[in-house]
Amino acid sequence: MPMLLNLLFPPQCLNCNVPVAAHGTLCLTCWQQVRFISEPYCACCGHPFDYALGDGALCGACMREPPPYAMARAVFHYDEHSRSLVTKLKYADQTQLAAIYGTWLARFGKELVRQSDVIVPVPLHYWRFVGRRYNQSALLARALHKQCGLPCLPDALKRIRATQPQPGLTYKQRQANVKGAFAAHPRYAPTLKGKTILLIDDVLTTSATTAQCAKTLLKAGAMHVHVLTLARKVK
Repeated sequence: MPMLLNLLFPPQCLNCNVPVAAHGTLCLTCWQQVRFISEPYCACCGHPFDYALGDGALCGACMREPPPYAMARAVFHYDEHSRSLVTKLKYADQTQLAAIYGTWLARFGKELVRQSDVIVPVPLHYWRFVGRRYNQSALLARALHKQCGLPCLPDALKRIRATQPQPGLTYKQRQANVKGAFAAHPRYAPTLKGKTILLIDDVLTTSATTAQCAKTLLKAGAMHVHVLTLARKVK
């Protein structure tokens, strides 16, 4: 059966679609170009360092203004070499990619998974959801749940105010754009209280969205919030 499926649907690189040996893999060129994130990085936000600075080292941004979440980690750099890995899932209806990305999240986020109790995705506003038909962050959260077994609450957070797309906005504009845009679902208050939440999103850029979600979860009674994303923008 696998041989027949390979004949009917030849394996292609997840990123550039050239033929590869097995489904769910990258070709050699993309494997060399996609920059997966490993240590050394900031102990808090996970921003990569050029060289090791010692255990517990923080980046300048986290020292100046610690984020509301305890730790953030990502699988790979978000750049011209990896962008299609995200956009195929987010905009091109290739939802089957979420299962593959779930294995990556489990591998690169194992430290956070080990320390967390519940998985919660960043929500879409209702009208954005209607237009896209799915929430890519929720798909990633469910895929991670299948990998690690942590409970997943896809609707624990709600986006109660429509916001404009974040790309193209400055840092301050992004913060203003998402301020007050989220609320915790009252139904899950007992589940969130005193727990460490693993917040899932597709891309971490300025962290304005994830910071607002983390603040909302902490206000709802969560003890800590960790953030795990598929990609992150690195300055």
